[in-house]
Amino acid sequence: MTTTTDLRTGTTPPTTVDQPLLRPARFGDLRLPNRVVMAPLTRARAVNAELLPTGMHAAYYGQRASAGLIITEGTWVSERAIGFAGVPGVYSEEQVAAWRRVTDLVHALGGRIVLQLWHTGAASHPDHLGGEPPAGPSAVNPHERSYTPSGFKDTVTPREMTTADIATTITEYGAAAANARRAGFDGVEVHALGSFLIPQFLNPRLNRRSDAYGADRTGRRRLLFEIIDAAAAPWDGRRVGVRLSPYWTAERFTPDEATLAAYDELVAELGDRPLAYLHLRGPAPATPGDGPDVDAFARFRRRFDGPLIVNLGFGRESGNAVIEAGTADAVAFGTHFIANPDLVTRFALGRELATGDPGTYYTGGAEGYVDYPVSAWPGCGP
Repeated sequence: MTTTTDLRTGTTPPTTVDQPLLRPARFGDLRLPNRVVMAPLTRARAVNAELLPTGMHAAYYGQRASAGLIITEGTWVSERAIGFAGVPGVYSEEQVAAWRRVTDLVHALGGRIVLQLWHTGAASHPDHLGGEPPAGPSAVNPHERSYTPSGFKDTVTPREMTTADIATTITEYGAAAANARRAGFDGVEVHALGSFLIPQFLNPRLNRRSDAYGADRTGRRRLLFEIIDAAAAPWDGRRVGVRLSPYWTAERFTPDEATLAAYDELVAELGDRPLAYLHLRGPAPATPGDGPDVDAFARFRRRFDGPLIVNLGFGRESGNAVIEAGTADAVAFGTHFIANPDLVTRFALGRELATGDPGTYYTGGAEGYVDYPVSAWPGCGP
């Protein structure tokens, strides 16, 4: 414990620097100055026809550059991947150039940033795709809601992807990873959570294929493994992470024992891939304000020896505890980073956290995006 005295007030706020969250780490070839990770957060601020990140994106991520690692919002690997309004892409030269302005600022401020690669698959909507139906593992409606430019709409029955479609998609992930490297990112994270393309292939309720990309658990995992290999190819060393959500709950997604057993096998096999880290989203708290379900993460910690990031429901104390116990190597914070751009400093000084406004999460403007203040010294303001 280190302390300093406020000469104006005479008070001595504690500065706890020896927290597990504040210790440096190495994840593959990513060197982290601390273990406070900024989780990917869709914020719908790319409100332009080209789906370019803007100066606001640079400011937003730059404000949070003290994170041990920033994981960007999910970013489209191609035009066929689009399924949410206002989300930027990484498939055009203009997008690459715009992302370079973001990474240059984050790096100038001492940060590290990886790009999350996203494809919505059957959870998209014709409004995103020029009127064409989305594609998925099989012609099964996932019964989700897609956020279109005119609001949320029910998904439709997709067309089943051909093997040529699958090959093209894998190639697009590889190209997106190469574009991320050209844009100055430190690595990429494969978005494999929720109700989107990769989890659709993992899900026997949605993947009814009888070919090499279906039929059994091995086949259903094949797409993810081939995407990981494609995403890793442009990089030297281990700079690819994967984010999974074994406990995702939706109409076609149930964390029953069969589902969790399949994820047990998947996580064990991921230990043999060239990953920088595995990022797990845990079960949603039963009641708002409940702490994280640490046992849910421990189940997979026993099956994965590499760097593990855990997410959902953590605060400073629980984050420190889960790292100290060896159940995780870092903790990703989402909503805390929205309202606390200086989250690492607040953790270090033991300061109270601000609360964000959900009404501004997807509004498209600066309000609720780049206007949250950093905490001030006691007696000097917010």
